[in-house]
Amino acid sequence: MAPDLNALSVFALVAEERNFRAAAERLGVSRSAVSQSVRRLEEGLGIALVRRTTRSVSLTEAGERLYRQVAPAIAEMQSAVETARSFRERPRGQLRLAVSSIAEHFLAGPFLARFTEANPEIQLDVYVTDDELDIVAEGYDAGVRLGEVIEQDMIAIPVAGDERQLAVCSPAYRDRFGVPSHPSELAAHRCIGWRPSPKSAPYRWEFADEGKAYSVDVAPEITTNDMALMIKLAVAGAGITFGMEESFRPAIDRGELIPLLEDYCPYFSGFYLYYPSRRNVAPKLRALIEHLRRRE
Repeated sequence: MAPDLNALSVFALVAEERNFRAAAERLGVSRSAVSQSVRRLEEGLGIALVRRTTRSVSLTEAGERLYRQVAPAIAEMQSAVETARSFRERPRGQLRLAVSSIAEHFLAGPFLARFTEANPEIQLDVYVTDDELDIVAEGYDAGVRLGEVIEQDMIAIPVAGDERQLAVCSPAYRDRFGVPSHPSELAAHRCIGWRPSPKSAPYRWEFADEGKAYSVDVAPEITTNDMALMIKLAVAGAGITFGMEESFRPAIDRGELIPLLEDYCPYFSGFYLYYPSRRNVAPKLRALIEHLRRRE
């Protein structure tokens, strides 16, 4: 005889709640309907599953074993139904993203502009920050950060290819002061540094030599938390600065900045869109994921 799947799901809810009335309220049916479903299941199996008293509900040994075995399967079926149902929903609502300020490809403009044009019922709320946010605790749907700093329990999708950090300066600075041939020579140069907040130390510039990574404390003469200002200062000849190549690329292509120490600046895993591991992803977030996967 085929199992009564509806009766099994009702029984699992009673076992979870340990209460017929609470199970009935969750199902939107009467208490007697719940009781009849459980009794029908017991009759079909030929064994008692539930002990009923006027004040409480408990499971027999057979009921406990059945519940432990069917509960995961029922949860999987419910998840599958919700996933199927979500396909009929149009992406809509506010989509909150926490994005690193140096995720140039993602923040450049065209990518997000095309997304909002294709999804007019989504209101995009992008918080640009370099703080180490817990996106779940802070109520964000997803974030964009470098892959190396994303928690292992997150699902991550590449936003772009590998990235690297570069030291750069203007041609005018090069002509006036020369340029270092090794990162150890940076201490003798004027440097423009970055710090994430007023109370934090300036970021140490990271290099690699023959596969061995190390960092250099350059003691910058100018420090800021604004990459745009760092680029403007470097273009103006104020010194050497350091950051993501993508941030400098437009100025490099225009000849306003020149890359330095490239042999000591290896590529590494770039930026990723990341979000909590959930069985069912909201349609608004799924739309962004699909848009990202379709990107040119």
